Amino acid sequence: MSETKTLNLKRDYGKKVIPLAQFKEMNGDYDETEFNNYKSLYEKTLTTISQGEIVKGKILAISEKEVKVDIGFKSEGIIPTAEFGTNLEKFKIGDDIEVFLDNIEDKEGQIILSHKKADFMRVWERITKMHETGEVVSGTITKRIKGGMVVNVLGIDCFLPGSQIDVKPIRDFDAYVNREMQFKVVKLNNLRKNVVVSSRALIEESTKGQRERILTELQKGQILDGTVKNITDFGAFIDLGGVDGLLHITDMSWGRVKHPSEIVKLDEKVKVMVIDFNEQKDRISLGMKQMQAEPWVEAAKKYPVNTLVKGKIVSITDYGAFIELEKGIEGLIHISEMSWNQTIKHPSQVFNIGDEIEAEVVSIVAEERKVSLSIKKLQNDPWENVESKYPLGSKHLGKVRNLTNFGVFVELEPGIDGLVHISDLSWTRKVRNPNEIVKKGDDIEVVIMGIDKENRRISMSHKHIGENPWDGFIEAYSPGTETTGKVSRTIEKGLIVELPLGVEGFIPSSHLPKSDKKDSFAEGVELNLVVIEFDKDNKKIVLSSTEFEKAKEAKLVEEYNARQQAGAEETKN
Repeated sequence: MSETKTLNLKRDYGKKVIPLAQFKEMNGDYDETEFNNYKSLYEKTLTTISQGEIVKGKILAISEKEVKVDIGFKSEGIIPTAEFGTNLEKFKIGDDIEVFLDNIEDKEGQIILSHKKADFMRVWERITKMHETGEVVSGTITKRIKGGMVVNVLGIDCFLPGSQIDVKPIRDFDAYVNREMQFKVVKLNNLRKNVVVSSRALIEESTKGQRERILTELQKGQILDGTVKNITDFGAFIDLGGVDGLLHITDMSWGRVKHPSEIVKLDEKVKVMVIDFNEQKDRISLGMKQMQAEPWVEAAKKYPVNTLVKGKIVSITDYGAFIELEKGIEGLIHISEMSWNQTIKHPSQVFNIGDEIEAEVVSIVAEERKVSLSIKKLQNDPWENVESKYPLGSKHLGKVRNLTNFGVFVELEPGIDGLVHISDLSWTRKVRNPNEIVKKGDDIEVVIMGIDKENRRISMSHKHIGENPWDGFIEAYSPGTETTGKVSRTIEKGLIVELPLGVEGFIPSSHLPKSDKKDSFAEGVELNLVVIEFDKDNKKIVLSSTEFEKAKEAKLVEEYNARQQAGAEETKN
C-alpha cells in the first residue's frame, strides 16, 4: 500500500470505528494481501477481553444517564450513572477507572460495564485473602436480623450470628447496632457471595493462653475470680476467663435459695471455689457456700433444747412449717406442735410464708440437720390439770367431733378429747356402727372411765350414764320365760329381735319355723318366743320360736289330757 493510501485511511477512519465488513466494502480497491495486512494491524490495536472480567478503561463522556468508558475494544462501554450515586462527582472525563465486563454486547451493540461490581470483586478478593490468612478486619454493625446482625465490612454486608458476637450470652442485641468492632472471617460462600464473620473467635483466641493456664493450675479447693455469664433455674454459669464452671443452686448458700437470681446477678464479679471437675476438665463444679463456715457445726450449742428462738417461715407443707433460724439452719414446727386446743387441718390455717414467729426448741440432731420446734409449748397446756378437772367416774357433756368404726371421739373442751368405744355406747344394743347412736356434732353425755395423761388419752363411756339393766334382765328373761319380740334385722345366722324391755335378743335360724311366706320374718314382725339361754356376762339372750310352738303344743296336749281324765272320773262316780 502506498504512503498516500495509509494517510488517507488514517484521515478517513482514525476518528471512528468501522465494522470490518463495511471497511472491506469501502476499500474494494485494495488487493487481498494489502487488506489482510491492514486487518492484522487493526486487530493488534484491540484488547482481548472476556465477559465477567475486571478491566481498566478511560472515561470518555459523562451524561445524566450513563458514563462512557473506553476499554480498548471494538466499541465503547456503558455504565449507568445510578451505580455511582453521590460518588459520581469524584470522576471526570479522562480518568482511569476499573470496571467489570457485565455483557460484551447488548441489543444495540454496546458493551455493558459495572463499576460497582468491579469494586465488589476487588473487595471480595481481599475478604477471601483475609479468610485464608485469618487477618482481622474492622466492620460496623448496621442492623439486627433474625438469628444475628448485619455487619458492613469494606462495603459488603456480612452476617454475624448471635452466638458469634461474644463468648457470653447477649441480652440486648440492639445495643450493638452502629458499633464498630473487630471481626474474623469464618465462612465464605463463593457461589452466593455470602460472608460470615465472628467476634467471638477473636475473644476466644485472646483468652486461649489464660484458659490453658487456668486448666493447668486447676485444683479442688482453689478460689477463683469469675463473672456470672448465664443464670438458669438450677444454677449459674461462671466465666473464669475462657473457662466456664457451673455454680449449682445448692452450692450458692447454706440457706434456702428459691432461684439463683436471689444470690447472683448477670455480669456480676464473684469469687468461687472449685469443688470438683472431671478428668477432661470440661465440667467444673463451683461453690460459694463452701467459702463460709458450716452453720450446723455449732448448731447444737447455739440452739439447745428448751431454748426460745425467733425465725421466719420459709416453707409450709401438709405436715408442718419450716422456720429459718439463720442462713443454713431451718427448724420444723410439726402440725401437732401448733396448738393445744385447736384442731388444725393444715398449717396454712395458722401461718403464712414470711411470718416472723417465736418457738421453743423441742429437739435438735445436728448430724441429721434436724431441729424440732413447738409454739404450743409457749401456751398453757390444758392437760396439765386434766386429772383434777375430770376425775374418774365424773359425768360430763361433750360434743361428738369424729366417728370411726371402733368408736366416737368426744371433745370435753378445746384441746381435750376422749374416746367412747363402740362397746360403751349402749347396754342393750349390739352397735354395728356408732352412727346408729350419735351423729357428728351431737352433744353426748359421758362418764370418765380412765385417764392416761402421759399419752393424752381419756376413755369414756356413754352407757354408764345409766345403771346396768342386765341385773334386772335375769328375772325377766330367765330360761323358759315366754315373751314376744319384734324383728330388728336379719343376720347370717338368724334374727335380731327387740324384746319388751328394750334389750335385743338373738333367734338362731334353727329355732325359726319353716315358712314359704317372704314377709314372715320382715322387720317389725312380732314373734312369740321362749328364752332358751341367758348370759349376763356376755350380755346375750337366745330365744326360740320353735320351742315356743312346742311348748304351746305340749300345753294343749296337757290340757286335753287333763280334761279327758276329769271326764273319766265323773263317769266312774
